[in-house]
Amino acid sequence: MRTYPVGILFSSTGSYGAVARTMRNGALLACDEINRDPRFAFALAPIEADPGSELSAYAPAIGAMLDQGARHVVGCYTSSSRKDIIPIVEKRDALLWYPTHYEGFESASNVIYTGAAPNHHMMPLIDHLVARHATRVFCVGSNYIWAWESNRVMREAMSERGGTVLAEHYLPVGDTDLDHVIDAILQHQPDVVFNTLIGRSAYAFFESFRAACRARGIDQAQRFPIASCNLSEPELLAIDPTARDGHVSASVYFASIRTPRNAAFVAAYDAAYPSGPAVSAEAEAAYLATWLLAEAIAAAGTDDIAAVRDAAPRKRLDAPQGAVWLDPATLHAHLTPRIGLSRADGQFDILFEAAEPMKPDPYLVETTSRLALPRGRPRLRVVS
Repeated sequence: MRTYPVGILFSSTGSYGAVARTMRNGALLACDEINRDPRFAFALAPIEADPGSELSAYAPAIGAMLDQGARHVVGCYTSSSRKDIIPIVEKRDALLWYPTHYEGFESASNVIYTGAAPNHHMMPLIDHLVARHATRVFCVGSNYIWAWESNRVMREAMSERGGTVLAEHYLPVGDTDLDHVIDAILQHQPDVVFNTLIGRSAYAFFESFRAACRARGIDQAQRFPIASCNLSEPELLAIDPTARDGHVSASVYFASIRTPRNAAFVAAYDAAYPSGPAVSAEAEAAYLATWLLAEAIAAAGTDDIAAVRDAAPRKRLDAPQGAVWLDPATLHAHLTPRIGLSRADGQFDILFEAAEPMKPDPYLVETTSRLALPRGRPRLRVVS
């Protein structure tokens, strides 16, 4: 049987290791299922690397994978790591399968994006907030491109809808010194806090802000709700139980989706990784990225980059979140937007979901009125 090496590049340790481990787990679960599936006349051989949440470690890691014969790499959580290795995959004619929600405004011919684009998470979240009269926004984020670009979209979209961003505060990745940020939030009195912190910084913020509000007799979840596009189940479980509930999250996947397909996925994931971390949107995106890769290799009869890139958009997956397929023009996935509300047990109640998968719009050319009037956006429906 033919074997194709596949890079699995995630920071399983370091400041954002919890969520990155779920991505690793999702990709490896898919490899195991593919290798046991008699429909495939080949096997995928994972080559793993852990950059330890250090940006400087990504380039050497992917270089070593490509030296070992990998043409495809499923990997990266942060946008900074993705952007750091794109020149390498382009120079060496490899394909990066990027399975993370991200800020958009990118389309690279050597990258396939299976995570949410900004019209899958940012715009549904903004519409959700505005519908609830939460239009005075305080932004706090990690000091890198994910937060910068997400906050820019928030500023422009809120301005178009009659709202405003009151302030933006940025912290180094991994920083947990938050007193000055919390003081600023309480001074500005926003309707909502938009969180783009990642990893340990985010966990500390949820805990510290809840504690500060409690000390002042304030119901934080009601008075200063925190809204995110990057809060998932393993991150909730990294937060103290007293600070987990009442947070709004925009995503294309929650483990609480009630379908037989998702139930089977969660059961398989939990059986393979009983010690966790919990399944997440990022784990599902890495899982479906690896499955799309296998289906494309099978259709092409080779792991040749051009052949796989041509075959992949013709494949349609019955993914845990629902139907998923790639847009051939942008190599981004059609995905189903959802809004969730966090619970103390580390899960989400799904408040809204789109009626059908949404076409990716990474540059927001069809979504924001600043560039074009909104048109064709699937309507959200209430889910019981």
